[in-house]
Amino acid sequence: MGLANKITIIRIMLVPFLAACFIYYDQSLDILRYAALGIFIVCGITDAVDGYVARSFYQKTKLGKMLDPLADKILIITSYIALSVMGNIPLASRIPPWLSIIVISRDALLLLGAGVIFVMTKDIEIRPSFLGKATTFFQMATVVLALLQTAWISPILWITAALTVSSGFAYVWRGTRTLSDIH
Repeated sequence: MGLANKITIIRIMLVPFLAACFIYYDQSLDILRYAALGIFIVCGITDAVDGYVARSFYQKTKLGKMLDPLADKILIITSYIALSVMGNIPLASRIPPWLSIIVISRDALLLLGAGVIFVMTKDIEIRPSFLGKATTFFQMATVVLALLQTAWISPILWITAALTVSSGFAYVWRGTRTLSDIH
């Protein structure tokens, strides 16, 4: 297993620590919000680093092509659920439930679509689009801004929602074309 995949696995292994920070947070332990922010930022950095290592040192693997987006989904879904529905999270750090529904629904749709394509073709190549990368960036930025409790998060929420919906439609369009090419 190459370094890029090891970095991705580290990112996956950090998610339970992030979840613990959310679960055990209360206002008397505000340090846990900063710990969650630190863990989330480290995960974001490892996302960039594993991609760089894979490309620069020719460590692209099938495992990495599956693990990397899966790691992103686990990180984002955990954060969005925690920052939307957990009652112990301060109001200033909350992500509106409607945005979490959009983000999680898109990811569920993408995973379902990838599963259908795999079943139909016995192969799948997951290639993120520029729109997909921008969506992931804004989804992650939303979590960071929520944890920082910034007052100006509102426009970012709407940009994140628009990008999430747009990229979801784009991936469905691409998946539909892939499936129609089979027949």
